[in-house]
Amino acid sequence: MQGNTHIIGGITASLAFAQISNDNPLVLVGAGVIGALLPDICHGGSKIGRKLPIISKMVNTLFGHRSFTHSLLFLFLVWMLLHTFIPYETISLGILLGMASHVFLDMCTKKGVKLFFPVSISVRMPITTKTGSKAEKVVYMMLTVLSVFFSYEIIIKLIDIV
Repeated sequence: MQGNTHIIGGITASLAFAQISNDNPLVLVGAGVIGALLPDICHGGSKIGRKLPIISKMVNTLFGHRSFTHSLLFLFLVWMLLHTFIPYETISLGILLGMASHVFLDMCTKKGVKLFFPVSISVRMPITTKTGSKAEKVVYMMLTVLSVFFSYEIIIKLIDIV
């Protein structure tokens, strides 16, 4: 999936979680966007890879694309780091939600992900699409509609509180 699809995926996941939590939705969404981009640190052409080219090159050289940074192991290690160093749990939750949405969306591509890294089996959904295809644009639009819906729900809740 492309960067914009991952961003809207992180936003949607964060807003959906905000429906059932008492966490600050703005913090969740901001952290969700960061988390949605983080797994592609292994790809030099990604949004985050272009911002951090040296780190991106090192991670790609060590692991390749869609392997370690798209795995449950990476999610767990990031969770441990966040739990240790970030005192504000909402930030950690948002980052992890964004990362999980990224991995899920990449599982919807033909290549899939190495979800159980270091095991080299690729995991993908039964129905997949090609990155940048018309089907991905449909996924992007559906995620956008869901984001607007979840935003509306949060705004209504905020108005009711005031």
